[in-house]
Amino acid sequence: MTLAVTPRDLGFDPSDPGFIADPYPVYRVLRDDHPVLWNPETGQWLISRHADVNRLLRDRRLGRTYLHQATHAEMGRPEPPAWHAPFHELNDAGMLDLEPPDHTRIRRLVLKAFTPRTVEAMRTRIQAVVDALIDDFDGAREVDLIADFAEPLPVTVIAELLGIPEADRHHLRPWSADFCLMYELNPSDDSARRAVRASEEFGAYLRELLAERRARPGDDLISALAAVVDDGDTLTETELVATCVLLLNAGHEASVNGAGNGWWTLFRHPEALSRLRAEPGLLATGIEELLRFDTPLSLFERWVLEPIEVDGVEIPRGGEVALLFGSANRDPAAFAGADTLDLARDPNPYLSFGAGIHYCLGAPLAKLELGIAFGTLLRRIPRLEPVETPRWKPTFVLRGLEALRVRV
Repeated sequence: MTLAVTPRDLGFDPSDPGFIADPYPVYRVLRDDHPVLWNPETGQWLISRHADVNRLLRDRRLGRTYLHQATHAEMGRPEPPAWHAPFHELNDAGMLDLEPPDHTRIRRLVLKAFTPRTVEAMRTRIQAVVDALIDDFDGAREVDLIADFAEPLPVTVIAELLGIPEADRHHLRPWSADFCLMYELNPSDDSARRAVRASEEFGAYLRELLAERRARPGDDLISALAAVVDDGDTLTETELVATCVLLLNAGHEASVNGAGNGWWTLFRHPEALSRLRAEPGLLATGIEELLRFDTPLSLFERWVLEPIEVDGVEIPRGGEVALLFGSANRDPAAFAGADTLDLARDPNPYLSFGAGIHYCLGAPLAKLELGIAFGTLLRRIPRLEPVETPRWKPTFVLRGLEALRVRV
């Protein structure tokens, strides 16, 4: 009897630093030979081809949750431990983990406050924050591009957007990092406890700040969200707090990893880096290509609400699929020269921000922020270069560098 191949047999091991550093050879094997593969270690079906990932992101037979249709027991799933409740109270009330009609209602309300004009109004302030961070490099021979630039930038931008006082902003990065530990595959008990503690602390802080903004509204997104009314409908306190947590986590974690991964990609492709320095008009397409080439969000899960078939494989109701964004973004069926960095790539159907109704709400802000950050660094520090090969964080779903030391 021949045993079925497993992802680990092929080298798919999210706990292995070598795999985290370069998962792309394994992705190639998955796409070529096992585009739909059961992973017994996580209880998920790995989906690796671009066409399948793109289609399933838009397929309403799958959802980010199933609780709008069935209980855990009815879907053959265990109840989460009771002590996880603070995390789920915030996470499950955010639009990212909701399905229509709740998702539709919350997204509509949030978009009335988080408008394109709101994002564009941040341009001048983002430029000022970027310039100030680079000014702080003065006199230094080396800096950590992650800790000294990529991390404080989105924290400051999101905090100012939400209206979080400067004295409290040092809490945001630890809260965000710990909260997001729950998104990793099979999080450890320690990771789950850190995520729950962050949920309690961040939730309590935001509820107190929301009460202040309702009493004394300011020119910030929390005040705007609290004031949104559409046909008599408003966000509940929990929905509003969950939205703020989502904006911080999605905008911050993705921005930090996107910036770090992007710079490391450019350093490993000196011809592309030289071209971007010489042709700043390539920044817009270049940022999108960097997000495709080394994707900061490796995978995204969906629950199967109705039986589906993918590449001849039947996946039953109650199953969970892991849509491999990193693999889809390197699929030669969707991208000519998929393993080649092409800063002028057009079209570029990359999936780093998702697709369908859950397409990232903060994508315009993230691209604006990354464009200003990359463009300013290229202009002001034209000889920026790495000091050493960086180490990757021991996380796979949210994949990024621990540090990136550079000469300035």
